Amino acid sequence: MTAAVFGHDGPWTEEEYLALGETQDRVELFDWSLHVTPAPTPRHQRISRKLGNILEAAAETVGLELLEAVNVRLQPGRVPVPDLVITGPVDLDDPYIEAADVRLVCEIISPSNAATDKVLKMHYYAAAGIDWYLLVEQETGGLRLYRRQGRHYVEQSATKRGETLELADPVQATIRPEQLVP
Repeated sequence: MTAAVFGHDGPWTEEEYLALGETQDRVELFDWSLHVTPAPTPRHQRISRKLGNILEAAAETVGLELLEAVNVRLQPGRVPVPDLVITGPVDLDDPYIEAADVRLVCEIISPSNAATDKVLKMHYYAAAGIDWYLLVEQETGGLRLYRRQGRHYVEQSATKRGETLELADPVQATIRPEQLVP
């Protein structure tokens, strides 16, 4: 399917991946192969903006950066585009954010792509050494926070409507599902 969409055969180099430029679809590089998903829904983007507003203020307070939908280089040939990341200071003109600079990664689970966020990306982010992983369920706004332990994640908290997630690391923030999903 990749060849039909992008006119390319065989594995993709990182240079070829970057040469695609910005697209309407979300295009990620997983082990030298492209993973293409449609653009996010308005609900997804609303959650991203609301959560980003909360996390950005918290990140700036401690000298960190909140970025949306950027290339994160986990290892050669593995470049996902998470919904949100909190990083240390980075060069904002580089095409990649290196995994070593990422303190927290957040994915907003799309119903059509849930397995990628809950299994594949979770494994890849932990293996790359990213300490914190936050998953947001679109329908409910439920939050699942994971902390890396070795090369995998352990759930630290599960927050549903009526409850509050008190994030203490890498930033201090209070998040309520009602703030994200009406």
